[in-house]
Amino acid sequence: MKDVMRFSKKGKLSPRYIGPYRISKRIGNVAYELELPQELAAVHLVFHISMLKKCMVDPSLIIETKDIGIKDSLSYEQILVQILDRQVRKLRTKEVASVKVLWRNQFVEEATWEAKEDMKNIYPHLFKSGEVPN
Repeated sequence: MKDVMRFSKKGKLSPRYIGPYRISKRIGNVAYELELPQELAAVHLVFHISMLKKCMVDPSLIIETKDIGIKDSLSYEQILVQILDRQVRKLRTKEVASVKVLWRNQFVEEATWEAKEDMKNIYPHLFKSGEVPN
């Protein structure tokens, strides 16, 4: 049996999984030991069942660890692919500008709303003359 492992969260209620990895043995009622690749050698092999998800049959939903670019610190860099949309929300005392961002290794449905100012500081070339491309 194979499972995918929850890797991180980006945005509200949006878990990310990597894998699939083979289960080598069951540890008690709620934990499993996985067979992980060498690039994840720093990760403990035993996972609570809440961190696992049964492997999907659709191979297009599986992201390999080498494609993500996991660093030694077990983190990875999010790379912006495209800005899909923009919006300005009016609060009581101010307006908050946001952009909808598509990240590498994600589907369009998983795009996240990010603060325009934050994205402008990181990717200034996308905000020439104050406009966000669609």
